Amino acid sequence: MRQLTERQRAVLRTIVSSIATQGYPPTLREIGHKLGIKSTNGVNDHLKALEKKGFLSRDDQKSRAMVPTDRGKRAILGHRAKILPFPGYARERRPNDDLVSIPIYGDIAAHAGRDHDDDHHVTDRVQIDRMLIGDRGDVFGLRVDGESMIEDGIFDGDYIFVRKQSTASPGAIVVALIDASGFIEASVKRFYPERDRIRFQPSNSAMEPIYVSRKDYQETQILGIVVGVYRKFD
Repeated sequence: MRQLTERQRAVLRTIVSSIATQGYPPTLREIGHKLGIKSTNGVNDHLKALEKKGFLSRDDQKSRAMVPTDRGKRAILGHRAKILPFPGYARERRPNDDLVSIPIYGDIAAHAGRDHDDDHHVTDRVQIDRMLIGDRGDVFGLRVDGESMIEDGIFDGDYIFVRKQSTASPGAIVVALIDASGFIEASVKRFYPERDRIRFQPSNSAMEPIYVSRKDYQETQILGIVVGVYRKFD
């Protein structure tokens, strides 16, 4: 155990505990939250050290693809490593057909959405039951920044799941790029096409709608429609 720092040991213990009790490893954010590590980069540094020392094996391209080696299990479980198998988890197992992995791209205001196919901007991934979002189209996640949709039950800090598409029915909750005073930003609003303009309506009676004229509508791009909301409780 001399090869492990106290922090590395705590990270490895968190991974072992999650797999042993839940059947799958934690995300970087979950490790950071449990251990009080503020940045995912900090967590990642510990994972790299564990991997280099031979206590952990992982796939950098996947959020939860990390598994302690036999050496790593022995370091935490001791003699119990041989008699305490990890239920339902193997590094090479196929994903459950009923689950879908959703990439999270950070704050809705901070990421204008043009690059949401770029894995470099993925801040996390969550796995949810496919029935919650349906089978049609690609879905991505964004973190909500603001209170413009609180009357629809979408609050500041929530994560919304967005199905990629460029059209929407009247009244649908959409994520769109809106040219507001010469600054294009991503926004979540209800979509209402009117005679000579498009109305993006907040679900907050204290806020005014955003209007885009028909002739300027090419400056506005619908990124997708909101199909779900995820909220964390601390």
